[in-house]
Amino acid sequence: MRLFSILTALVVVATLYLVVMEREALLDFAGGGVERLRTEIGLGAPEQDQVEADRATEPEPETADADDGAPAAPAREGPRTVPVVAARIEADEIASSVRLRGRSEAARRAEVRAQTSGLVISEPHEQGDEVAEGQLLCELESGTREARLREAEARLEEARINYDNARRLSQDGYAPETRVSTARAALQSAEAAVETAEEELARLRIAAPFAGVLETDTAELGTLLQPGSLCGTVMQIDPMRLVAFVSELQVGRIEHGARAGARLTSGREVVGEVTNVARAADPATRTFRVEITVPNPDLTIRAGVTADILVEAGSRRGHLVPGSALTLNDAGEMGLRLVGADNRVVFAPVEVIRDTPEGMWVGGLPDTARVIVVGQEFVSEGVPVTPTWRPAPETPGAGAAPGGDGDSDGLIPSAEPEQPAAAAAARELTR
Repeated sequence: MRLFSILTALVVVATLYLVVMEREALLDFAGGGVERLRTEIGLGAPEQDQVEADRATEPEPETADADDGAPAAPAREGPRTVPVVAARIEADEIASSVRLRGRSEAARRAEVRAQTSGLVISEPHEQGDEVAEGQLLCELESGTREARLREAEARLEEARINYDNARRLSQDGYAPETRVSTARAALQSAEAAVETAEEELARLRIAAPFAGVLETDTAELGTLLQPGSLCGTVMQIDPMRLVAFVSELQVGRIEHGARAGARLTSGREVVGEVTNVARAADPATRTFRVEITVPNPDLTIRAGVTADILVEAGSRRGHLVPGSALTLNDAGEMGLRLVGADNRVVFAPVEVIRDTPEGMWVGGLPDTARVIVVGQEFVSEGVPVTPTWRPAPETPGAGAAPGGDGDSDGLIPSAEPEQPAAAAAARELTR
């Protein structure tokens, strides 16, 4: 039993030695035996059998018949064209305008203050009351001012008598000229004292400098006002002023006297004209102040209301194209891809004039442009295309000026019927 275990251990050790230390020799011995066995039974080498099988399955090359004269290779086809959808778009007149965001502001505003001291003896006016020019706002107690005026008037009468006497005596040779001069000076001093007293009494009545409405209540009855104390604030809101700020890139397009339309946050639409364009930019924002005057006869437009403003800036020709047709070239320029005369793609840079619900108004194209509207992203400049034509985008219908957006609301009405393009600018505010 012990001998059998020893023999088993020796066999295991020998096997491990052959497998680990003599692996290559063992594999070569085993492979040579397999090959000899296959040769004896007539199977041949597996690699040779595979090569012969591959040769048997290869198709024979076709040869051209020398009698039929057919070419060995098929003839080349012409360059392929890319199908696209295009539209013939004609140029049209569009109203050019500058869109601004601003607010309403009183045309005039004044803080009416006291010029002298005294107690208010008049009933106050309430905020929002309409006042006329020269209407009394605050009246102050006169105190001793009336007595001072009477005293000044009496001294004036005395000075006038003294002057007359001195002048007659001087004419008769009984008084020197110096006495006349002294009397004249006293008379002029008395006259000035009377004027000062009258002016002091006039300052007791504080009146509105112009017609308008009160922004605040006037001073309450019994209030002591000192020189510089506020009696009330008057605003003139007819006409009303709209104030906006325009960038330095667009300020050159706005002219003094240009028509403008605005829509207030309440929905009310007003029309006026540009009355002032600042000559100097705001140092903080580098923008220019623009003032537009609009009528406000019913005083319903309040100061400080936000307004969307459109200022007329003339008209120009442009094309209405779908917004999806715009693309970029390799240089990053925005433009359109057009169908050229030989049905090859041409890239044309454009300038976007306005964005409307119907499409984009662009400039920089010829009067008639063949614009690729579908498939422009799959072709490049010079590629031949096969265009399928479809109708151009429709411009606004009846009642709209050429180049407008078809929603006429008359924010900037045309001054003359033969100039409808000017009114189209206002329709931008309806979107």
